[in-house]
Amino acid sequence: MVWNSTIINNAFILIDEKKGQLIMSMTSKQRAYLKRLASSINPIFQIGKASLTPEMVTAVDEALEKRELIKLSVLKNCFDDPNELADTLAGRTSSQVVHVIGKKIILYRPAKKNSHIQLPK
Repeated sequence: MVWNSTIINNAFILIDEKKGQLIMSMTSKQRAYLKRLASSINPIFQIGKASLTPEMVTAVDEALEKRELIKLSVLKNCFDDPNELADTLAGRTSSQVVHVIGKKIILYRPAKKNSHIQLPK
């Protein structure tokens, strides 16, 4: 998949270039709300020396479907940049990077069924 991200009127827009479809858009207010929710959760995955494996991407994808908002930790022995890892994971899981701070990554994707996080307008 080829993704194109843009910021229009303070909203983050993610577009699938092949299909020309809008995937996700998020305002700064929504991003701040998700950051606040994520502050109380612990990382459920650790990215280490092997970096991103297909198994890791599958596990993150499944976790996003169940939880919608997840936090990941990048270990010291991983030499990849956390920002690049976040962008790659977001692209492969059709999610959105909420925030990357230090070696912590926060990803969000609304569940297809029974979404329990309601974003502010």
